[in-house]
Amino acid sequence: MPSTLKLSQRETAFNNEVVTRFELYNSLFQTLPFYQVKDTGILLPFFSSHCEKEANKQLSPSAIIESFFKKYVPDIDHREQINRMFRFIQYIERQVVLFDAIEDSSFSKIGRADDAGTLQSLLQHAAVSEQARNDISQKLKEFSLRLVLTAHPTQFYPGTVLGIMTDLIEALKTNDINTIDVLLQQLGKTPFFNKTSPTPVDEAISLAWFLENIFYYAISGIRSKLEEEFDIDVDTNKQILELGFWPGGDRDGNPNVTTDTTKAVASFLRQRVFRCYYRDFRVLKRRITFRGVESAMAQLEMLIYNNANKQPDDKDLQPEILGLLQSIKQTLIADHDSLFVKVVDDLIRKVSLFGCYFATLDIRQDSRILRKVFNYTTEQVDTGIVAGYENFDEQGKLSNISFKEVDFYCPDDADKMICDTLNTIRLIKQIQKTNGEKACQRFIISNCQQASDILQLIDLFLWSGWEKDNLSVDFMPLFETVNDLKSAAQVMESLYTHPFYKEHLAKRGNLQSIMLGFSDSTKDGGYLMANWSIYQAKVELTAMARKYGIALAFFDGRGGPPARGGGKTHRFYASMGEEIANDHIQLTIQGQTVSSQYGSIETARFNMEQLINAGIVSALHPNRNDLLDTRHKELITSMADESYKLFLALRQHPLFVEYLEKFSPLKLLSHINISSRPTKRNSDSSLKLEDLRAISFVTSWSQLKQSIPGFYGVGTALNKMKQEGNWDEIKELYNSSGFFKTMVDNCTMSMSKSDFRVTAYLEKDKKFGQFWKMLKDEFELTKAMLLELTGSTVLMQEYPVERRSIAIREKIVLPLVIIQHYALQCLNHSTDEELTKIYNKLVIRTVYGIVNAGRNLA
Repeated sequence: MPSTLKLSQRETAFNNEVVTRFELYNSLFQTLPFYQVKDTGILLPFFSSHCEKEANKQLSPSAIIESFFKKYVPDIDHREQINRMFRFIQYIERQVVLFDAIEDSSFSKIGRADDAGTLQSLLQHAAVSEQARNDISQKLKEFSLRLVLTAHPTQFYPGTVLGIMTDLIEALKTNDINTIDVLLQQLGKTPFFNKTSPTPVDEAISLAWFLENIFYYAISGIRSKLEEEFDIDVDTNKQILELGFWPGGDRDGNPNVTTDTTKAVASFLRQRVFRCYYRDFRVLKRRITFRGVESAMAQLEMLIYNNANKQPDDKDLQPEILGLLQSIKQTLIADHDSLFVKVVDDLIRKVSLFGCYFATLDIRQDSRILRKVFNYTTEQVDTGIVAGYENFDEQGKLSNISFKEVDFYCPDDADKMICDTLNTIRLIKQIQKTNGEKACQRFIISNCQQASDILQLIDLFLWSGWEKDNLSVDFMPLFETVNDLKSAAQVMESLYTHPFYKEHLAKRGNLQSIMLGFSDSTKDGGYLMANWSIYQAKVELTAMARKYGIALAFFDGRGGPPARGGGKTHRFYASMGEEIANDHIQLTIQGQTVSSQYGSIETARFNMEQLINAGIVSALHPNRNDLLDTRHKELITSMADESYKLFLALRQHPLFVEYLEKFSPLKLLSHINISSRPTKRNSDSSLKLEDLRAISFVTSWSQLKQSIPGFYGVGTALNKMKQEGNWDEIKELYNSSGFFKTMVDNCTMSMSKSDFRVTAYLEKDKKFGQFWKMLKDEFELTKAMLLELTGSTVLMQEYPVERRSIAIREKIVLPLVIIQHYALQCLNHSTDEELTKIYNKLVIRTVYGIVNAGRNLA
C-alpha cells in the first residue's frame, strides 16, 4: 500500500510540476517571433495535432504532410512548405530543451520511484548500529566507482545551449517569469548544431563543460559526505570516486585522433582543473587573512594561477599543492581556532580527487591495428622476436614474446597509424610526468581476441622507451562480440599464468580491469543474447580471477538505451550476485546519458549515489535470489539461444541493410556535424553490417521508431517458454531475480519508445511489406508476452511517471519523425539535385531533436 501511495504522490507532483508548467511556458514560447516567421508558433500546435490524428489512421508521412498544407496553408508552393518544415524543426528542438529544463528543475519535488537507493538510505542503514557503520566503512575502503565520459556522437547540445539550460533550470525552480522569457528568446536565437564537424579536441572541450560545472562539485560533495559519516582513508592513491575521459584518447576507428590530439587534450584537462582550483582559491584568499600563512598562500596562488593560464609547469604539482594546503590548515588549527578550516579542507579534497589531470585520459586502439604495428616494428629493429613469429599459433606466440627493451623511434615516413601508435605510447610517459601517473595509465585493446594481443602491446611499450620495472600502465582487454565473450575467461587464464604478465600485475596491485562491450554484442547477437553473454562472461571471468587471487574490475561499455547497455543502470549493479565481482563499478556515460543523468549537480549526485549504494548494499546484503541456480540459467540460456536464432535470421535477411538505408537516416548520419568519428570503421568502403558502428546501428532503428536492437527476439523466446510449459518458472524468475527483472524492464522501456504507426504505410509496399510485417509481428508478440509476464495492461505500468514522461516526449517529437520520413520518401523518388540536397538537410536536422527528446535513444 505505501508504495502505491508513493507512486500516486509522484504522479500528482509530476502533473503539477512538469505537465502543467510545460503547457504554460510552451504557450509563452510559441508566441516568440523566432527567425522573423511570426506564424510558425501559431501553426505548430495544429501541425502536431494533425500528425497525431493522421498517424492514428496509419497514413504515409507524405500523405500527412501534404494534407496538412492543403488544409492550413494552401497558397504556398513546395519550397515554401519545406521552409515551414525547417521552422517547425527549430521550434520543436527548443520545445525539447524546455521540457528537459522543466523536468530537471522539478527533480527534487518528483524524485524517483526508486530513490531509496541513495546515500541517505546508506546513512539510515549505518545508523542502525556501530557494527553496520563499521561494515559500510570497510566496504567503502574496497569499493570504487569510475564514470568514463566518452566522445560517442549522441551529445547533440552544444556548450552554449547547455549553459542556457543550466540558467533556465535555475529560473524555473522559482518560476522567475522574466528571466525565463529572456532565456527562451536567447534559446530561439542560439544555433543548435555545428556548421562543420568538430575535431576531437572540440569534443573534449564540449564534454569538459560537465567536468568543470557538474562533476567537480558533485564528486567532491559526495566525498565530503562520506568522509563525514564513515571512517575512510583520505588517500590520493585510493579514491572511491574517479573520472575517466575518452575524447582525444580513443582512436579506435577514428583516424582524426592523433598523438598531437592526445597531447592537446591532456594539456587542456590540466589547465581546466587548475582554473577550477583558482576559482576556489579566490574564495580561500578572501577568508584566510591571518598571520602565519602569508608565504604559503602566496606560493599557492602563484602555482595555481600560472598553471591555470599559459605558463604551466612540466611536473605533477599535486604533492606540492597538498603540502602547502596542509601547512595552512595546521596553522589555522594551531593559531586561529580552526577558523575556516572547512574551506581549506574543501580544496584539499578536490586536489586529492582531481590532481593535475581532472580525469584519466584512456587510450584505446583496435587489436588489428596493434598487430600491424607490432609486425612493422619487428621488421625495423632487433626486438628479439624470432623470424616467422606471425605464423605461429597462439601458444607459440606466448612462448616467443621477448619483452626486450629497445628504444625505437618511429621514422616520419612510416604509415600514419603506425606512427601514431608508437608516438602515443611515448607520449603517455610524458603525460604521466607532467600531469601525474593517473592522468594517463590505461590502454584498452578493443576487439581483443587472444592473450598475445595484450602481451604484444606490452612489447610495443618496451620498444618505445618504457622499462619493465617502471611500466606504470594497466592493459585492459575489451571483449565485444558474442564469440569473444565466450572465450574471454580462457584468454585471461593465459595472461594470469604467463610469468611476465603475472609479475606486471603484481606490481599494479593485482587488480585487473576488463572492459565488456554491450553495444557491439547487441548488434552481434540481439538484446537477450548480448545481456546473457555478458552476464555469463562476468561469472566465468570472476571465477578465473578468484582462482589466481586477482582482484577484478569490470568496465562496462554502456550506451544510453537498453540496446546499448543503458536503462536502469543502478538496478543492474544492485542485482549482481556473489558470482560476479562488484567491488569496482566502472562504466561509460555518453551522449544524452551525460546531460539527462548528469546534467545538473543534483541529478549527478543522485545517480552517482545510487551506483555507490548498489555496489555497497549488494556486497553487504546479497539477495540470495540474485544468485541464479542451474535451472534458472538453463531457462535464460534457452531463451537467449532462441532470440539469437531469430535475430541472426533478421540480420541475414536480404532486405535488412537495404531497409535501414532506405527508410532510416543511416546513410546521412556521417553528415551530422556532431562527431569527429566516422559512422563505420572502413569509411571508404561500401556499407557492410560488420563495419557499421553499433551506435549508428542503434540510432538508425530509434529514428525509425522501431527499437529493434532493444526487443527483437524477446517475444519469441518468452513464447517458447510458455509453449514448453515453463511459464510459471519464468514468472517466478521475473519476480525474484533482480538481473532478469532489470533486463525485462529495460526491454519494455525500449518498446515504449517505438511507434510503428509512422511506418505502417510500408505494410502495403510490394518489396518491403512482408519484411515490415515481420518486425511488427515480433513487436506485438513481445508486447503481449511482456504484459502477461509483468501482469500489466500497459508497458511500464510499474513506472507511471517515467511512462508519462516518455509519452509527452514522443508526442513533442512525432512531427519531427513525420518530417524525417516524409523527406526520406521524397529522397527515394527525387531526381532534382538541388531538392535532393534540401531533403538531405531536412532529414539531418530532424535527427538532433529526435535523439535529444529520447534522452537515451542513442
